Amino acid sequence: MKGEETIDEIRRFDLRLIQPRDGYRFSLDPLLLCEFAGIKDGEKGVDLGTGCGVIPLVLARSAAGVQFVGVEHQQTMVGIAERNVRLNGLGEQVTILDEDVAHLRGHFPVSSFDLVTANPPYRRRGTGRISPRAGRDLARHESTAGLADFLAAAKYLVKPTGRICFISHPSRLAEFFTLATELKLALLRLRMVHGHGEAEARMFLAELAKGRKGELRVLPPLFVKDGEQLI
Repeated sequence: MKGEETIDEIRRFDLRLIQPRDGYRFSLDPLLLCEFAGIKDGEKGVDLGTGCGVIPLVLARSAAGVQFVGVEHQQTMVGIAERNVRLNGLGEQVTILDEDVAHLRGHFPVSSFDLVTANPPYRRRGTGRISPRAGRDLARHESTAGLADFLAAAKYLVKPTGRICFISHPSRLAEFFTLATELKLALLRLRMVHGHGEAEARMFLAELAKGRKGELRVLPPLFVKDGEQLI
């Protein structure tokens, strides 16, 4: 694979990450999600569609005794995520599961996790520009599992006392609200992400919970001009 991969650093968390040179590469979005979700000592979490494993690895570095599972079904990325876990010496905290998000009930009991995170594909199947680079299309466009599958899996996996945190594209916000309502998930926090004060939102961050109610808090907008601030 020499020449086909890079090793990049996230210095803030003392992480080195193998990534495909020309395939899907993580952007600032998963790091924003980690900041938004947070993690407490001893919590158990699961990341749906983990890619190279960046979210479980960052959160495992963020608090003591954290246990995280990264779920990924794209074979190339499963292998890279497993290698990233070993590269960073986090094998006792982070596990990579090769499975489709829609087929997780056989792997975990209901209400197993304190935190469920997801940065799901933000384009519906058949929409948006198709990337010529292998792997990017699967990461950006829905394939076997859609937004409804991600939310249903999150509801099944999270504890009633836990939280579900997603980052997605504003074009999916109305659908996200509708699906959450149908699944009886309470929307607790919402934050829009902008490039600058005059720009339209480019992503949204949302926290959901099951089995409990709460008033929605719309947080101040987040302005992101330079991703290097977090990397």
